[in-house]
Amino acid sequence: MKKFLFVAIILCISAFVFAQQQEVGTPRADMIGIESAQQYIKEVSVDKFEHEGFWRSTMSSDEGYTTSRLFGGNRDRPAGPAAKVPIPEEEGLNIPDIHVLGTRVDFLRRGYNSFMIYPTRPIPIEGITKTVSVWVAGRNFNHELVLLIQDFFGRYYEFHMGKLNFMGWQKLTVPIPPAPDDGVNGVIQRSYHHSGNFGIKIMGFRIDCDPLEAYGSYYIYFDDLRAETDLFTEHHRDPDDMVDGW
Repeated sequence: MKKFLFVAIILCISAFVFAQQQEVGTPRADMIGIESAQQYIKEVSVDKFEHEGFWRSTMSSDEGYTTSRLFGGNRDRPAGPAAKVPIPEEEGLNIPDIHVLGTRVDFLRRGYNSFMIYPTRPIPIEGITKTVSVWVAGRNFNHELVLLIQDFFGRYYEFHMGKLNFMGWQKLTVPIPPAPDDGVNGVIQRSYHHSGNFGIKIMGFRIDCDPLEAYGSYYIYFDDLRAETDLFTEHHRDPDDMVDGW
């Protein structure tokens, strides 16, 4: 009887742990990588899509062509998602945030097509990035959004942010995995040889199209690219140190 009771308790505990591991939701920045008190995680704005001509789009010329432009609202009614919550530190600073980026794709033929949306220059993120998020209106197509980044050593990586099969605006978030202890493999965001210039750079997005829906015209909109980043080192940097990058 005691043996049966012991086995039943073990099974209950295992089921509870498994259920906790199966929970799916927005990645928690403080649970990615270092789990210690030596973290200072802040949500920062990477780009609000407010500068005409800064973001461009392209695709293979034998698959179709793209057009990108900003769509504006006004301060009383911005063009972006109504559910977006401002970053507290930005309130009262009068930072423009009334436009969204729109891209139209006209397919020439159906197939396993893809197109790119990219900034005119890479966008660096200060600190050690934990998550990257962006608001997207995907028009309920089965296409997939992919984030493109560059790490500390200039190596390129891509992360799948999710399907675009939803109506209206939705915030898509992807975690940036911590690098292994060897400091060589994986996404490297810092080097013990240097005291500054940590982090990753945003290289843009790629949309991988579902071949069954890659025909006619397709529209997609972006707003408010953000990151959750660990700024502990930046806030505790030696002010008397030299700065590299010259």
